[in-house]
Amino acid sequence: MLLTLSLVLLLFYFITKKGGGKSVPNAWQSLVELIYDFVLNLVNEQIGGNVKQVFFPCIFVIFTFLLFCNLQGMIPYSFTVTSHFLITLGLSFSIFIGITIVGFQRNGLHYLSILLPAGVPLPLAPFLVLLELISYSFRALSLGIRLFANMMAGHSLVKILSGFAWTMLCMNDLLYFIGGLGPILIVIALTGLELGVAILQAHVSTILICIYLNDAINLHQT
Repeated sequence: MLLTLSLVLLLFYFITKKGGGKSVPNAWQSLVELIYDFVLNLVNEQIGGNVKQVFFPCIFVIFTFLLFCNLQGMIPYSFTVTSHFLITLGLSFSIFIGITIVGFQRNGLHYLSILLPAGVPLPLAPFLVLLELISYSFRALSLGIRLFANMMAGHSLVKILSGFAWTMLCMNDLLYFIGGLGPILIVIALTGLELGVAILQAHVSTILICIYLNDAINLHQT
């Protein structure tokens, strides 16, 4: 995690250290601007109201951190931080608590009405409040589990197939060597797929955070 944060900070520092970069952007500056515009459009689309720009820096940091952690795990002999359940769970619960605090700051005790859908008959209210409370609490759990499961499953599959292919190539037998070419091709294809999954999971997690934040800010207005 410290290595990921260091890489992100160094990248942003060297690109923006001279007043925001060059008038004609190079490849690295274009990458940072692409990430910035992508997250900005995401926030504008998913969060309504006039306060959405206030939360943009936090969401931008979360997306960038998840993206670089996922991509760092694709480097051989590295460790995918987001494939560790305690890391993703701690991150998701921290975000969930923060969103809940924002909801109470914006709406006061009226924020508790998120647990009671509009138009519910009074006799069913206690039962539905309990169900909505469980559903609301499981948002944090599902946010962490989704990221952890997707990153761990794909990386584990690539590691198993890579070890199998390498073992066959080291058998000093022509038949085993030829047989090992198939798993190698599969590993190459899965590596490309995992790169897409790494980017997609950072995107999905950020979208869910924006949706939960929008629910907390704009209570019953969607």
